[in-house]
Amino acid sequence: MLRREQVVEAALRLLDEVGLDGLTMRRLAEKLNVKAATLYWHVKNKQELLEAMAEAMLADCGASPPEAAPGLAQAIELAGKLRAALLARRDGARVFGGTYVAQPNTLRVSERLLGALREAGLPLRAVAWGAWTITYYVIGFTLEEQALRTTTGAGPQRLRAALDPTRFPQLAAAFSHLIDGDLEARFDYGLRLITAGLRAELPTEAEPVRPADPQATGRRARRRPAR
Repeated sequence: MLRREQVVEAALRLLDEVGLDGLTMRRLAEKLNVKAATLYWHVKNKQELLEAMAEAMLADCGASPPEAAPGLAQAIELAGKLRAALLARRDGARVFGGTYVAQPNTLRVSERLLGALREAGLPLRAVAWGAWTITYYVIGFTLEEQALRTTTGAGPQRLRAALDPTRFPQLAAAFSHLIDGDLEARFDYGLRLITAGLRAELPTEAEPVRPADPQATGRRARRRPAR
């Protein structure tokens, strides 16, 4: 009997073969040698299938204990693991982006990331928004990284051909860095910028709380309009 796990595994294999644009329920049914209607016993629609695939991609991400020291270093380590998990599958970032999966693998990664930022001493809002910022950065960077694999250098060539230094002097000056192919260094640089911003959110020494002035409190009470 066909199981949901088999459907998801087959969908991931098909994704590697044909990419997200080629992944259809009909093709998946053919790969499993079943009728398309059979798939809907296991997933309601393609969106649910994509969410199950995204959850499966994160199976090993955050499963092992972190190696880095607690705090921002662990957040950086986890960001690298998330990127690796998305890169492991063709169009992995496209599959993962836009899904809001509430399943164990995805929740564990989120819990680890939030915990690392809390260990760093950040206030709770900075923890939550910082986690979103890191996640969005990883998805966006990986999305572009995977797209570059299909351009085979055509993008930089088009940019070079269109670049008029007299009209776009800043682009011309930075061109060699803009097309720098060291994606590891670029990814790490972006993470350093994000974590530098998060460090700026660390609270300074708390100011002493002044005791309430009972006379001022009384004056405010007397000025309160009658109901």
